[in-house]
Amino acid sequence: MKFHFPLRSQNPRELIRRAGYGEWYDREFDTLSYTKKLGVDNYPRFHIYVTEMSDRFEIDLHLDQKQASYLKGHAHSGEYDGSQVEEEARRITAVIAEIYGIVI
Repeated sequence: MKFHFPLRSQNPRELIRRAGYGEWYDREFDTLSYTKKLGVDNYPRFHIYVTEMSDRFEIDLHLDQKQASYLKGHAHSGEYDGSQVEEEARRITAVIAEIYGIVI
């Protein structure tokens, strides 16, 4: 699920961290993303990629139910919709809206 926010004085990285996400650097794919565990184990977890644009940033959110079992270069198997993903998107939106001082 993808959704956008305007760029303001707050760094998107800090906004995501304040929403409860930790940074995760994948050395194999050389990518930085953010995860939030749903329990004590690494999975299931919410997983976010952030893309900054000139006037906004995009959050690409999905739910990883288990560790990926694909080889480098193959497609991801995360859940990009459904009630859990939608609820988490609403929660993240509420956190960022509160930081921005806007009513949603």
